[in-house]
Amino acid sequence: MVTAKARAVDGPDKSFYETEIQRRDLDINDVLIEIKFSGICHSDIHTAHGEWGPVNYPLVPGHEIAGIVTEVGSNVSTYKVGDRVGVGCMVDSCGECKNCQKGEEQYCLKGNVPTYAGMDKYGEPTQGGYATHIVVTEDFVVRIPDNIELDAAAPLLCAGITTYSPLNHWGAGPGKKVAIVGMGGLGHMAVKIASAMGAEVTVLSQTLSKKEDGMQFGAKDYYATSDPETFSKLAGTFDLIINTVSAKIDMDAYFSLLTLDGTLVNVGAPAEPLAVNVFSLIGHRRSFAGSMIGGIRETQEMLDFCAKHNIAPKIEVISADRIDEAYERVLASDVKYRFVIDISTM
Repeated sequence: MVTAKARAVDGPDKSFYETEIQRRDLDINDVLIEIKFSGICHSDIHTAHGEWGPVNYPLVPGHEIAGIVTEVGSNVSTYKVGDRVGVGCMVDSCGECKNCQKGEEQYCLKGNVPTYAGMDKYGEPTQGGYATHIVVTEDFVVRIPDNIELDAAAPLLCAGITTYSPLNHWGAGPGKKVAIVGMGGLGHMAVKIASAMGAEVTVLSQTLSKKEDGMQFGAKDYYATSDPETFSKLAGTFDLIINTVSAKIDMDAYFSLLTLDGTLVNVGAPAEPLAVNVFSLIGHRRSFAGSMIGGIRETQEMLDFCAKHNIAPKIEVISADRIDEAYERVLASDVKYRFVIDISTM
């Protein structure tokens, strides 16, 4: 086994502390990765705080992982020692159900194995990327293109694919008007990706404080949702709305912004239910949908797309002893736009 240094938390109201965890010995299809950077996702915070259900503590979060291959199992053919690789939100699935066979492992009918807070096929709890090493089966490892720095690559493994997947699935591109709700870690990636796809992009944010950034990222327009006139002015405008915020908002107000046959896709996951008035949908044949991450094939496609279009998240690299501070700042919306942990500081 490999002993990895890590940062863990013991309960919803606890602080992170230094610890060591054991990574399994390599199976024939496994890859050992020395983690260089790990992004901080809002999902990490929800899980660490126990907001999405019971958690088996101690917990090591982190599912935006970028690093270097240091060892491979005897049957591994895709990767070799020294390769630049990433691991996202899942580390295994059944591989047999119809969704897995379609390359949609995130929707595995038997349940995929999350990178942390899950249980692997060996009966052991999974622990994430706030650690120096991780062992993953090669089918759930992706290759990081050479022109994407590892620190910038880390958030692409969740924030990048979480926004790329619905934009890709619902056909964002030339001739489509796309609105992005929220300008945080997910939102700013959605703006960059949708713009690169050729869509006409509008940002809908509480205030105009990030307008300059939004326009630089590729948005054509930027509106404050705190201004009631925004909703009357933009009524019936958008073919697609991607809602990235993990908070309870007035869904009916946002449905009113959709055109005929428009779709609002939720990728943000608030802890409490969202209220929906069905008449906001049926009047213009509008759709309300949800989307998780993408499958492994689509995640690799997203990385290659970002490399081709020189897309990278805007990040703030922190040391491992600042995770608690980073969580507080994320909750206060005080980050532009993604914290990334430098694992060398473990």
